[in-house]
Amino acid sequence: MTGRLKAAQATGDHWGTAAKACLAGVEPLPEGSNVGFLYVTEGFAEDLSSIVTFLKETSGISDWLGAAGYGVFGPQGEVRSSPALALMVGRLADGAARPFDGFDPAERSAFLARHAQWLADQDTVAAVVHGDPKASGIEAMVGGLADTAQAFLVGGLTAAANGPMQVCRRVTAGGLSGALLGDRVRLATGLTQGCSPIGRLRTVTEAVDNVVMRLDGQPALDLLKHDAGDIIARDLKRAAGFIHVALPVEGSDSHDYVVRSLLAIDPERGWLAVGQKVAAGDRLMFVRRDPNTAQKDMRRMLTGLAKRVGDRRIEGGLYFSCVARGAHMFGYDGREIGMIHEVLGDFPLVGFAAAGEICRDRLYGFTGVLTLFL
Repeated sequence: MTGRLKAAQATGDHWGTAAKACLAGVEPLPEGSNVGFLYVTEGFAEDLSSIVTFLKETSGISDWLGAAGYGVFGPQGEVRSSPALALMVGRLADGAARPFDGFDPAERSAFLARHAQWLADQDTVAAVVHGDPKASGIEAMVGGLADTAQAFLVGGLTAAANGPMQVCRRVTAGGLSGALLGDRVRLATGLTQGCSPIGRLRTVTEAVDNVVMRLDGQPALDLLKHDAGDIIARDLKRAAGFIHVALPVEGSDSHDYVVRSLLAIDPERGWLAVGQKVAAGDRLMFVRRDPNTAQKDMRRMLTGLAKRVGDRRIEGGLYFSCVARGAHMFGYDGREIGMIHEVLGDFPLVGFAAAGEICRDRLYGFTGVLTLFL
């Protein structure tokens, strides 16, 4: 990063009023500004194309990246229910970013043909990406892009309403879009799960699609009751929204896992329906998600980031958080942003409430992904 980043946020009944207020909030633009990040709530989603056109013409910045989400984060905190937008502008070193509009694993060779020389010149590659939750195979796209570009991905899935919801120089839709960032862009990223494991790691011994029949050779429900404790065992309705299933990431050196919802329980047969296909031999564990756990894990992530950052200056940040977090997990909207600044200090920060979060090479749920420009 060269120069400072600036961020602004505004609400309003008309997109033009909010966009003008945001631009006024970042004037004068950092010298040589050549990139902008833009996030809007669903209230402005239909106006996204007009907003992007206005920002490009008024700011002189052609490379805008962003999305429409269930809420936006910015200098004023978090906004979900009102039409709102948040933006951050600044300068990246010349040639440090490679925007791409759409990635399809089936067209890997074409993607490499466009970016191979640039990729070969980088020691490390990251990518800020935004995805369509309705796109078939979105999870494979995330893994495929990370593998193809050998990149560390950060980002999120847009709000699920109809119509284009992504910004990559222009308003676009479908698949993944965003920008590859080269080694001259210094980043630090943290992931908070908001969950804590209960019980031990189990092996799936019988399953069909997303229905788990047996774990460790026993009815799956029996082991859920054992691991969750007497209160859940006596009243299975208490498991809703509290108990989830976690699938460990094979080969991870940080005990990483992806969390999927517990969708249904069949008490007669002892089966569990979960939010992902599983097969015999897969490993899983049960986790709990509650406000205390979420806040504790958020602070763990932030403290770890602070140690990694050390005395380097944070120029700005992007935060992608699950739509299911917010006030439900933290007491009120904006608490997550408040915690970030409490631990890391004051710096420009924008982002959005997502339908799924992207970190490294995987699609997560119930998580927060914070990326810092250093």
